[in-house]
Amino acid sequence: MANDPETGLSSQLPDHGSTAEWVAAQETPRGRLEAELVEALRDNQIATEQMDETAGEAMGVTNTNDRRCLDIIDQRGRLSAGQLAEEANLTTGAITAVIDRLEELGWVRRVADPADRRRVLVEVTEAEREAALPLYWPLKDLAAEWIGARSDDELRLLVEYHRVSARINRERADQIRAELE
Repeated sequence: MANDPETGLSSQLPDHGSTAEWVAAQETPRGRLEAELVEALRDNQIATEQMDETAGEAMGVTNTNDRRCLDIIDQRGRLSAGQLAEEANLTTGAITAVIDRLEELGWVRRVADPADRRRVLVEVTEAEREAALPLYWPLKDLAAEWIGARSDDELRLLVEYHRVSARINRERADQIRAELE
């Protein structure tokens, strides 16, 4: 497969239809609704990135990789540098620099693995939680009325949708990375 010199992507990508076919699909009520869902998701991704950038700036974390790694550590709990590198799709060398910067800010610390004292893990600090909480907790309050008006089944559907969406995005990112190799 030949790679496009500008994008690095294979010119032999599977045929997913033409632009005309995509536009035609939006001529149906279902097609318009699916397009609206995609646009809403994209808009949400932009808004989430803006929120994370702003909160990161407030915490002194201005590097995108640093913010992403801090979020991964906060969500997953204690991780080794190798696990963090895999989750963040960064090299172990890059992860060492990320951890160093976050540790210097006081947001993470290195701790010995209780199961193997030779192994080092990284975890968020209480200071990180105290700094992040007032930045992110108001999101819950801003959404409370809307969430409160949803049924349990609607909320389960939203949880499922976000999990499936995350899986699909990871799969597609892996496919694109494979094309770039």
